[in-house]
Amino acid sequence: MGRIIAIDYGRKRVGLAVTDELKMIANPLTTVHSKDIISFLKEYCANEIVECFVVGEPRQMDYTPSESMRFITPFVKKLKKEIPGIPVEMADERFTSKIASQAMITAGLKKKDRQNKALVDKISAVLILQSYLEMKSNMF
Repeated sequence: MGRIIAIDYGRKRVGLAVTDELKMIANPLTTVHSKDIISFLKEYCANEIVECFVVGEPRQMDYTPSESMRFITPFVKKLKKEIPGIPVEMADERFTSKIASQAMITAGLKKKDRQNKALVDKISAVLILQSYLEMKSNMF
């Protein structure tokens, strides 16, 4: 059984989360510079069985694509080309950054720690992945 990797793609940083092999729990993986994401994922896939990539899809409140899709669409095309054997799915990522920031406050992180954008990106990826897992479990 393979893992699922969630990708919170940003112009500077990419937050990553991964499931356990049973695809039950979403865990933070790391944050990678955007220019290094494809090589990181290739290396990860060489060492682990990955069943699917889930890329966060930013949308407006009316469900139309947000402005940042102009950066995400080329990334998804490149990901599909560079790692063709693994399917790529999109998942709604509205509010994940805000929820991640609120979760950090609730967890009692100091203001300095909450300003760590890499941590916010990683937590956002976990939220994307957890949401995706819940949606998939509700389909069956």
